[in-house]
Amino acid sequence: MSIVPFPPCPFLPPPRPGIDWRLLHAHRASRGGEFYRDCLEYAHALWSQGRAARAVLCLDRAFGADLRGGEAVLAEWPLPYAAMAWFLRHTPADTFIGNPRVHFQHYAGRMNAPRREQRRWRAWACWALARAILPDLPGDPRHVIAEPGEEEIAGNLRLYGLPGEAELWLKVTRA
Repeated sequence: MSIVPFPPCPFLPPPRPGIDWRLLHAHRASRGGEFYRDCLEYAHALWSQGRAARAVLCLDRAFGADLRGGEAVLAEWPLPYAAMAWFLRHTPADTFIGNPRVHFQHYAGRMNAPRREQRRWRAWACWALARAILPDLPGDPRHVIAEPGEEEIAGNLRLYGLPGEAELWLKVTRA
């Protein structure tokens, strides 16, 4: 079976030819700016190979990078809310992406350290994107959890996220 490549995502760095999981494995000890950029690039590589679900999971890893807000990579490649929305909008109907709504619901509800609150609210932000872009996807009725609204998500991104993160997410939600 040949893989039909997906169109490039305009919100991610172009992937170098031949990159694979070893790109991220090299960052076991450090999850800062280089790890973040490599997650974005590897997500794009997975996407371009038609692996939408794995690309979404790789963006999860990018959101989990240990960033403080002043890293140069963020000026060129902001937190990937726009890339996540783009993946959700552009995944062909016959391509497996799982249920991003349930994924982010579970991820937010079961988050652990490090930076638990920051990562939790980023997961809720992605959950809200999935709900808005793919409104027919059901939630998980067995996972009883209070689902936050836009104001609560934005407020917590302001509290726990990077400077300007809430506004970046709100811009994507309104695009």
